[in-house]
Amino acid sequence: MGSSYRRRRHLAASGLVAALALVATACGPGDDSASDKPDAAASRTADEDGDGIPDSLADRLEKHGIDVDEWKDGGWKDWDKDKWLGEAEDFVNPVIEKLWDLDRMRDAEDPAKTVSTQDASADQGVSDPVPAPVEAAAEKTPYRENAGAVGKVFFDSPEGSMVCSGTVVKDVNHPGESNLVWTAGHCVHAGADGGWYRNIAFVPAYNDLGRSEDELAGAAAEEIAPYGQWWADWAATSDEWIKGGSETGGAGAAYDYAVLHVKPESGDRSLEETVGSALDMDFSAPSATEVDAMGAWGYPAAPPYNGLNMFRCVDRPGRLSLAPSLPTMYRIGCTMTGGSSGGGWFRMVDGEPRLVSNTSIGPADNTWLAGPQLGPGAESLYEEMSASYGGQ
Repeated sequence: MGSSYRRRRHLAASGLVAALALVATACGPGDDSASDKPDAAASRTADEDGDGIPDSLADRLEKHGIDVDEWKDGGWKDWDKDKWLGEAEDFVNPVIEKLWDLDRMRDAEDPAKTVSTQDASADQGVSDPVPAPVEAAAEKTPYRENAGAVGKVFFDSPEGSMVCSGTVVKDVNHPGESNLVWTAGHCVHAGADGGWYRNIAFVPAYNDLGRSEDELAGAAAEEIAPYGQWWADWAATSDEWIKGGSETGGAGAAYDYAVLHVKPESGDRSLEETVGSALDMDFSAPSATEVDAMGAWGYPAAPPYNGLNMFRCVDRPGRLSLAPSLPTMYRIGCTMTGGSSGGGWFRMVDGEPRLVSNTSIGPADNTWLAGPQLGPGAESLYEEMSASYGGQ
């Protein structure tokens, strides 16, 4: 590897890091560029019996043979394939205020998605050599000034409370007022062997000052969640992930992406207005050979990390193919572990960062990460979410 290549990659990486920091402070939370936003209250579904679950959602549960009271008491943890909510139109996630307190967020585990060395290095389709590990770098604090659009995604699964990473992305139909978060499919849905996860919430710029566990003892809520908690009132992932996703990624890994529409526990300002930034999407699915550098941001939670701090890796991407029939994935060297799943990958387009992928899988020795190409299928998912739910 020649010195000119190393210099070019270093410059591209530096530009990507700087650009993400700039976009995080490009507009303040007081900016309000749209005046035709629908009344949020008008879009809420009635809850006539006062059980905390909108009537329309209760009706959907009952159609699947699920008793509402049993479901509220934990029956949702039973992954009964004959009746569990697994299809794209079945997502249910009522807000439970104050559920995600400091202790519960801290104890959430990573939904590790690892592939065996044999599978990952198999010369199937188009795969480049395994990249050298890139040591993850700690993001500068406060996060809200350097990467405020990045945050943590919390959710409950039958195995317990889990954590991923996610990114605030722009809403093409609602400029300046996005409520969309990009993450991984396996952070919202169990794939072929299960259904939708529960209690999905997003916390942008989590642990804003990068405090240690001891320093966070007794910390004020705004230190943990400077922009509050945002609950997913709708989620969408690919049909390929729902049908083929598995604990090791499986046939769904190349389609392991998702988009959330979120709302605050209180207030009516949009996520983008509150955070002050959102990232543009890039659905052009460029070949890895066309990109000088990609950067992955997230909150790794598996050892040696503890999930409290934001990290990043920047590297020149290579190609990874798990099977000839599956789309080629991007792969970069990176030591981030589980918990960084769903975190955005960015590249520079005309001097601006664009979200081009998200963390999906990695090997057991945590030396690299792989993410899906975001092409027409991902764009359709995003546009449908924007058109159907963006204005709510």
